[in-house]
Amino acid sequence: MASDQENSQDANAPDDTSEKEITRGITIMKSIIRDRDKAVTYNVNWNADNQLIGSNAAKLASYIGTLVRMHIPITATRWSNKELGSAKDKIWTEILRSFNIEDTTIRKKYILQLAGKRHRGWRTFLTNKYLKDKEIFFVEYDPEYPVKYAIFITEEEWVTFVAQRRDENFKKVSATNRERASNPTYAYKKGRLGYARLEEKILDETKSDATSLPPHVLWKEARVGKDGTVRDDVQHIYDECETLSQSISTAEDQENRSVLSRALNVPEYPGRVRGKGHGCTPTSLYKNPRRRNPSNQEVMETLQALQAQVLQLQKDNERYRCMEKCSSQLKETSEKASINCQNKFPELYLSSPTYRLVGKGKVHNTSGDLLHHRPLPDGHLKVSVDVVLDKDALLPIPDIVSETTLLRDAIGSFVAWPLCWFALKNYKCLNYDSKCVQCLSILVLVCLNYDSKCVHSCVGLLVLV
Repeated sequence: MASDQENSQDANAPDDTSEKEITRGITIMKSIIRDRDKAVTYNVNWNADNQLIGSNAAKLASYIGTLVRMHIPITATRWSNKELGSAKDKIWTEILRSFNIEDTTIRKKYILQLAGKRHRGWRTFLTNKYLKDKEIFFVEYDPEYPVKYAIFITEEEWVTFVAQRRDENFKKVSATNRERASNPTYAYKKGRLGYARLEEKILDETKSDATSLPPHVLWKEARVGKDGTVRDDVQHIYDECETLSQSISTAEDQENRSVLSRALNVPEYPGRVRGKGHGCTPTSLYKNPRRRNPSNQEVMETLQALQAQVLQLQKDNERYRCMEKCSSQLKETSEKASINCQNKFPELYLSSPTYRLVGKGKVHNTSGDLLHHRPLPDGHLKVSVDVVLDKDALLPIPDIVSETTLLRDAIGSFVAWPLCWFALKNYKCLNYDSKCVQCLSILVLVCLNYDSKCVHSCVGLLVLV
């Protein structure tokens, strides 16, 4: 009887449903594949901040996730790896076959960045489901191969993936991120809606003519509960943002930190705008790129350029000081020469029509190669005429500027005198320099190796050699 009762109880007992778990199937977006075969494509829309919106936005995002699982291995740890280039191109090509996306140059970057997020989410899902327990701690036993996703994951890839996730460094990073995300100060309460579609929903409900909303407005709306209540600390941040927005210009907001980051007292991150979601960048929001901190390489290049400029300035300064010093020496030398030679006039000679003494003067080779703003002829010196002994003597080279041809008309002015028709007599050069002027202390002192560019002044009695 007892046996019959036990059989009767077993027969009347409800079926055991512990093994019958209703699970979600694999998302492969068959509807998009069927429509593609029928040459049906979907239109997508973009908001003012270049973010994906519209009725087909969620469909495209889900399809991107399917393509990522199909073409990107779960062992890929860095989305920026160049080895994934061909797989990314396949994803982009498949998307263009089913969705009408304008301006592919701009949109491709957005789509591939979204694909990178889907890939990270896919790896996180596998980790939480197969490698962690209910308390979100890594299990010690070897997880079984997920047969359900065999079309996406090979057994070799799974073994490699498990080894990557069991690495101690990864576990430390995972624990840090889990602790940081476990208790957010201002929790996001809109689920999978996202900032872009939340903004679209608000603009549609309010029938506003605006194309976008400020980041702090979206940030507040994303933290409103289902009952419509707003926490006091969230409202306080919003009010502070409103106050700051009245005192900070858009340019200052762009160059430094947004009002939302200021109110939250948190740093900004490159390539994103807090409170606007994926795809919105400082460039799209402010229409100008936000300044970023230079890299170490850029700092070194700038430093090297500045050092080169400093060296060039030092060389220019040294050259200028040298020229200034030479100029002062010339002036001093010229003054000394004039004083010392007041009573000692060089003798000027001519050889035509006869060799004779025609006058006296001073040699001024400190004025360079110019005479009356014209180049001094080769083999000639710049001479000032002080005394004329032959009133009918002609100048060796007439002065074209003043139309002077006679020596007597050149008294007090400068003329060009042939180098071979003068000599220094019983007088030595002032500021003697053996590298420039060699003076022989004999009865007739001759300037050998004369250089018209010499910075020194040769002053003496001129006679024919």
